[in-house]
Amino acid sequence: MKLHLVPALALLLAAACQTPDYGRALPEGAPALLKLGKGEQRPDFKASWADRDELLPALERSIEWYGRPSSKEHFPIEGITHARALESLKHFRKLLSSCTDERDFDASVVLDFEIYKSAGWNAKGGGVLFTGYCTPILPGSMTRDANYRWPLYGMPDDLVKGKDGEILGQKQADGSLAPYPTRAAIEASAMLAGRHLELVYLKDPLDAFVAHVNGSAVIELEDGSERRFGYAAKNGREYVSLGKMLVKDGHIQASDVSLATIRAWGAEHPELLLEYIDKDDSFVFFTEIYGDPKGSLNVDVTGGRTLATDKSLFPRGGIVFVDVEVPDRSSPLSWFQRLFTADDEAYGSAVYDRFMFDQDTGGAIRTAGRADIYMGIGPEAEWTAGRTKSPGQMYYLFVKDEALQSRR
Repeated sequence: MKLHLVPALALLLAAACQTPDYGRALPEGAPALLKLGKGEQRPDFKASWADRDELLPALERSIEWYGRPSSKEHFPIEGITHARALESLKHFRKLLSSCTDERDFDASVVLDFEIYKSAGWNAKGGGVLFTGYCTPILPGSMTRDANYRWPLYGMPDDLVKGKDGEILGQKQADGSLAPYPTRAAIEASAMLAGRHLELVYLKDPLDAFVAHVNGSAVIELEDGSERRFGYAAKNGREYVSLGKMLVKDGHIQASDVSLATIRAWGAEHPELLLEYIDKDDSFVFFTEIYGDPKGSLNVDVTGGRTLATDKSLFPRGGIVFVDVEVPDRSSPLSWFQRLFTADDEAYGSAVYDRFMFDQDTGGAIRTAGRADIYMGIGPEAEWTAGRTKSPGQMYYLFVKDEALQSRR
């Protein structure tokens, strides 16, 4: 049995007190953000000073979104106004360019910003479970043949979206709306066939499913060229984790679940794999893109800098500091960790404490106790994303009014 201690020890220690239910909804009326009290431990921001060149492009994308008139419709949220959220981003940008060193940066952030932590799984700041997502690189073909039979589809014309991209349903012949069919119903009825919606064909149904889960994919064609596809819409149905279903039914052990183990299990049980995939009601539609994938704010996502959260709880585009450890195969296990595993693929962990921006959402991200880190494009990002299931905390930063007044 694999025992990956990346988050295993942390989860075990947390469970000794109380088993976290990261999917638990906040009690009605409970705040999603808790302001740090005087003397309460806060993150150390010094190391982020060295990341300023990487932070700035992602920060500018959040500022870009705030410049759109429609962004004002999502505020106030958690007591934060649109103006304050935007000024927070601008002031953070100013500090990144004006501070002299890491100590000056850390002191200036603490002086000029109020820091809030997520209410987390227990509404008391108990912590957040972080998972990862990415843009995988998958083999494919622009034409269907015996090897490439599993299409990614474009958005059908009977799927109706609202002004903010929310799914309203399927347009009926009489003009009314009905819930869009589930994945199983779409596949069983072949309702998308013959409508010229096929964008590209993949080798494996799990590859197609991975593209759906991540919302984007780079497809590597046989001639060596690449085509990129990003999220266009979904059917509006709830996402169900394939890994959770396989664990629940005893096919994979909870301590062992990852994309790699799911792939291995699926290769041995291809028919059963299809049955489980169909149990996820969610179905994603794609569009060809010519740059980086975009998140739910319709701005480019940035590997290691874009975070997906529940947008009904947290301010869109905001500055977030993530405090977590993630799997890292370049990090060797300690002697103590090796006592618990004989796995040749065993891996250690890496500190992933960094500033990010709340620029996306996800099918499984529906509470204050969950967040999804965009890891980037390609095999390394896929490896990390597929294994990330780590407890931690996230902090939101909003500029103080007096800081704006004193520094103008």
